[in-house]
Amino acid sequence: MGTRYEHLQPEDRVTLASLRQQGWSIRAIARLQGRSPSTISRELRRNACHGSYASAPAQRLCQQRRLQARPCPKLHCGGTLWTLVTTMLCWLWSPQQIARTLQRMYPHDPTMHASHESIYTAIYAYPRGELRRQLIALLRQGKSTRRPRSAGSDRRGQIPDMVSIHVRPPEVNDRVIPGHWEGDLIKGAGNQSAVGVLVERSTRLVLLCKMPDASADSALAAFTNKLRQIAQPMRQTLTYDQGKEMARHKELAQALGMRVYFCDPHSPWQKGSCENTNGLLRQLMPKGTDLSVHDQDALDSMADLMNNRPRQTLGWDSPYQAFQRFMAAIAEKSSATIH
Repeated sequence: MGTRYEHLQPEDRVTLASLRQQGWSIRAIARLQGRSPSTISRELRRNACHGSYASAPAQRLCQQRRLQARPCPKLHCGGTLWTLVTTMLCWLWSPQQIARTLQRMYPHDPTMHASHESIYTAIYAYPRGELRRQLIALLRQGKSTRRPRSAGSDRRGQIPDMVSIHVRPPEVNDRVIPGHWEGDLIKGAGNQSAVGVLVERSTRLVLLCKMPDASADSALAAFTNKLRQIAQPMRQTLTYDQGKEMARHKELAQALGMRVYFCDPHSPWQKGSCENTNGLLRQLMPKGTDLSVHDQDALDSMADLMNNRPRQTLGWDSPYQAFQRFMAAIAEKSSATIH
């Protein structure tokens, strides 16, 4: 069996320097340290400084040589790619969104590509400290285990004249035709503050509404005002859960020319786009915080942040890009009808 080579350690270099100063030969030093004479000869030749050998400078030269022999990782701190990735993380983009966007930005430059797994690895391999904690805080938080609602009858009361989701047109499920929305509220600490959330099913466009409280009057005013900013062809239906804030849904439908449908009790998955968006918004408005501190301008900025993110479900386009495509198609169709 062959012998296994081991690099000289710092203590080996201290011994070597001392024995050379005492005039020991290379072979004598090799026998004492249990090394090959060629190992000692190579060490003296490569790591000597100005014709003499000292342990500390020899150790520094060895470490420098080992660092130079290793290729710098693609996502090394201070590199252009790392700077770009951390900038997108600060926009609250996920590593998967960043990876896809890099491929689009630099289609012919593989050195500027990084998989989402590489981005996760680089973040978690970052040296312990405040910056590492900040980077991890920018990642999406895993959902907590959903606790089942208590069994029994629905104790929230019934909203008059509800129309069930089960009679909603099939085209809404297909997500091919735009203009079909889902709505919900996200609430702050102690349920004392609320923000209205509207999500368009086809494009995932997000609208956020400032609300003074979670009452039916506030919901009617906020949702009506926000949806009126959307062109009529892009507002066809609204799907909501059975929250009491939608008690005035008939007035909302009449004011906007929309049809309102209600999910089954305790069935949040029936408006899954809005539920998913609520989870993403919790990065910007964490649970247990006072949501009343966010004015409408701040909420619009949050919506812009969400709407400019590339989405896998949209072929890595952003909701704004998808929405603009639909609006352009509607304008083209209207122009063709006129002529």
